[in-house]
Amino acid sequence: MHYRKLAILLSLIVIVPFISTGCVSKKVFRANVDENAARMDSAETGIEANERRIGDLKGETDSKIAALEGRTDEAVQIGKAADAKAAKAQDAADRAARGRLLWSVTLSDERVKFSFNQADLPDEAKSTLDELCEKIKSYGKAVYVEIEGHTDSTGTDDYNYTLGLRRAGTVRDYMHSAGGIPLHAINTISLGESVPVADNGNSDGRAQNRRVVVRVLE
Repeated sequence: MHYRKLAILLSLIVIVPFISTGCVSKKVFRANVDENAARMDSAETGIEANERRIGDLKGETDSKIAALEGRTDEAVQIGKAADAKAAKAQDAADRAARGRLLWSVTLSDERVKFSFNQADLPDEAKSTLDELCEKIKSYGKAVYVEIEGHTDSTGTDDYNYTLGLRRAGTVRDYMHSAGGIPLHAINTISLGESVPVADNGNSDGRAQNRRVVVRVLE
């Protein structure tokens, strides 16, 4: 009996270390699993952050490309408009070169006061144009009327071009409606500030440059 108890006790002494070792191994394993899981979560978070950054960069790039394309389209349109203006001016110059000048009238701010930023014809201008229209109708032959709008250098190129064209158009409309000159015989162009006849550095010079020139050619 005594020997039997001693054998059982020895068996327990041998088994307990194995049981303890097994528990420790499970804890270590679980710790390793948890650590790997944490690393995977961290990696996934980093991947998601990188994906967001890539998406943001793509959005910024697309926006910049769209803006660049918009500026390119705008530049193309500006270039086309400039080409059209140049072509019209050249066509008018070619016609003038082929024709014989009969009369020329200049409506400038020195003699005819256009209101600021306005294209309405003052009474002085109407009187001058009435006389010119009577000459044209009494001439008895087909004529060509060239009307040029000019401005001083105040303002942008586009603004001055538009203002010059408006004033030239007002003269054309008056010559047609009040003077009876057919529209097909009238051409209007704007040269803006590009052909000054006086110094834009003083008020007198600017007044001379703000003008509408009417030429009648055979």
